[in-house]
Amino acid sequence: MSAPAAVSAGVWSRVVGQSVVVEELQAAVTDPSAMTHAWLFTGPPGSGRSVAARAFAAALQCPDGGRHADVTACHSCRTVLAGTHADVHVVVPDGLSIGAEEARELVRVAGRAPSQGRWQVILVEDADRMTETASNAVLKMIEEPPPRTVVMLCAPSLHPDDVPVTIRSRCRVVGLRTPPVDAVAEVLVQRDGVDPALAAWSAAASGGHVGRARRLARDEDARLARKAVLDIPLSLVSLAACLDAADDLVGAAKEEADVATSALDGAETEAVKNSLGVGARGPGVAAASRGAGVLKELERKQKSRATRLGRDSLDRALVDLAGLYRDALVLAAAPGGEVALMHPDRRADAEELARRIGPEGAVRRIDAILRCRQALEQNVKPQIALEALTVALRLPS
Repeated sequence: MSAPAAVSAGVWSRVVGQSVVVEELQAAVTDPSAMTHAWLFTGPPGSGRSVAARAFAAALQCPDGGRHADVTACHSCRTVLAGTHADVHVVVPDGLSIGAEEARELVRVAGRAPSQGRWQVILVEDADRMTETASNAVLKMIEEPPPRTVVMLCAPSLHPDDVPVTIRSRCRVVGLRTPPVDAVAEVLVQRDGVDPALAAWSAAASGGHVGRARRLARDEDARLARKAVLDIPLSLVSLAACLDAADDLVGAAKEEADVATSALDGAETEAVKNSLGVGARGPGVAAASRGAGVLKELERKQKSRATRLGRDSLDRALVDLAGLYRDALVLAAAPGGEVALMHPDRRADAEELARRIGPEGAVRRIDAILRCRQALEQNVKPQIALEALTVALRLPS
């Protein structure tokens, strides 16, 4: 493993493998002429868009620009990174989209003067999930920015499907890249205490996705789930095998979503019932009866969150599959050559796929995976979309 990239100090230590971005943001913190009211953070999944935006928010609120050796010693840095700072409002979509009501609340918050910090910061993660109405509300806020307010949006790309051109043109764009594998491994070792060999494997297996690398390093179930997905391509030798693989993918995604939401749903529902006085006697009974609509809305949001988590799980599996077929494609095109693989630990599988399907077959299968991802985004039932995909991935006789 080559020499790792230097780790930045203070709040910037959380931004992995993005030295150019860190320099740009630090300059904006220290030089008023380099500062603007609207920022758009873009980059592939795992590049750290929202991490960079949060670090920037902390540095803007910090009297020392977030350069503390120990960020926990600074009240501003500590509260911003913990999500409790009064003047930093972060929107993380629980469900499938960010709606008009959330966007209007952002506009109301943006109009306030900072109460504790130097800026009123609005940070929207997954801004590509804003509905058209929500995007219009945010656009108006950016067009007529209140004083001492900074808006930060995070999205995968500058494509109009992710960010409307009208919003993009009014923001300063900060482009992040996939962090180098060595930098990710170094962070796992230094910050998380992961064994160097496991850290190197996890960083490579995640394709430089920091969050996923950490999960693979810490969670054996995550490693087993990845293995199960990457075992699929060479198992698709019959129609029955294809349908079984689709069942397994959908079932695993549902199980992951159920585990993730069960604890959250129970705690949320109990908290709302307590606030409404459900089960109380006396004056609280009338209030509790009027709370049926609140509970119904909570249930709707919880279902939307479960759907999103299930789709995210399926999407990770599809990205892994596409990566293996990409490896087969480059190995078929350059047999015996030294090429960088998305799944270096599954080189033997990629070579076997290359032998059996060739470069054209690999391209067709990658296209099928992309079509499946698109179908899921368009609300096609996962079972139908995955069955169509696995049949398209079937190996030739």
